[in-house]
Amino acid sequence: MNENTPDIIASNTILLVMDYQIGILNNIPNSGELLPRMANAIQIARSKGVHIGYVRVAFDDTEYNAIPETNKAFNMMTTGRKMHKDMPETAIHNEIIPEPGDIMVRKIRFGAFSTTDLDQQLRDLKIDTLILAGISTSGVVLSTVRDAADRDYRIYVLEDCCSDRDSEVHDILMQKVFPRQTYIISITDMSDLLGEK
Repeated sequence: MNENTPDIIASNTILLVMDYQIGILNNIPNSGELLPRMANAIQIARSKGVHIGYVRVAFDDTEYNAIPETNKAFNMMTTGRKMHKDMPETAIHNEIIPEPGDIMVRKIRFGAFSTTDLDQQLRDLKIDTLILAGISTSGVVLSTVRDAADRDYRIYVLEDCCSDRDSEVHDILMQKVFPRQTYIISITDMSDLLGEK
């Protein structure tokens, strides 16, 4: 954490847990370490009064049919109807299950904002600060960082709760790309920056 990293005001902050879904976690080599860390971060954030939000990627039949051939990344989802919204693989992992009152959005592209009403929900709650955690660093985290920065949110990225199949890409994003628009922090940093409730 940089010494100039500003304190986090819990009441106008949300911890966004992004794509921590069974089918996605199964493709991450360090998921056995990642899940307990994420659970710990959620518990700390809740105890300090931070809002918690969950973002998941999943499709219904109409949404599969609307994916154009021009979309290289998502067109492959139409084969075999991968990540259908009713499949167990698209559920949030049961070790970090949402609680009543948490925000929950379902998306059909990489970023947390592009195909959801997340921005409006956050504005309604007077939230202007995001703590981002997600899988993968080069997917949902990167897309959400860029979009959130353009929407003028203050952004923290919880480095030890993000993961990517390519560790080199993860490191480059954390060390060279994200710091231009975000504050890179650890779970311990988050707890310290939130202070006492």
